[in-house]
Amino acid sequence: MKILDSQGRLFGRISILDFGAALVILLVLFGIFFYPGTSGSVAQVGVTTRPVTIDVLVVGLKSSNAKELFKTGEKTNLIIRNQPYGQVTLNKVNFLPRIIPVTQPDGTLKALPDPTADNLFNNNLLLTLEGKGQITENGPVLGNIKIKVGTTVELDGKNYNFNGTVIDVRVQ
Repeated sequence: MKILDSQGRLFGRISILDFGAALVILLVLFGIFFYPGTSGSVAQVGVTTRPVTIDVLVVGLKSSNAKELFKTGEKTNLIIRNQPYGQVTLNKVNFLPRIIPVTQPDGTLKALPDPTADNLFNNNLLLTLEGKGQITENGPVLGNIKIKVGTTVELDGKNYNFNGTVIDVRVQ
């Protein structure tokens, strides 16, 4: 009896293609159940977690009740580069005065408070946020995303959702 006949069957019973497909399926199942790999990310091995404070500048937030939206000590959701980090604590809220450049009679430029600031719904804020971050040799990492000065972040709360820019990062 031949091992392979003229129709491509092993021992006259099983097609060689069917045998190959079954062998591949068995190898895949063996690989899944007996070699699952390591659990967790290699990037998290030996990394310390410490509190990270970031200052976020928000320019031109359009709201009539901005002072009522933000309360010191409450939690807000932080989204960095469209990747959710989780909740951070709102440590401090500073409303920055709106200023406009005004030309002086001698030709110089002077920054003066905007007289229409109360009539418009534009608010400038400096928010201080605190969360837990991993400290790496390249700086702090929040939610697997490096946080640096200039990074655009999104704050999402119960009654608001807006973007701001990180202007300072401090590791405590």
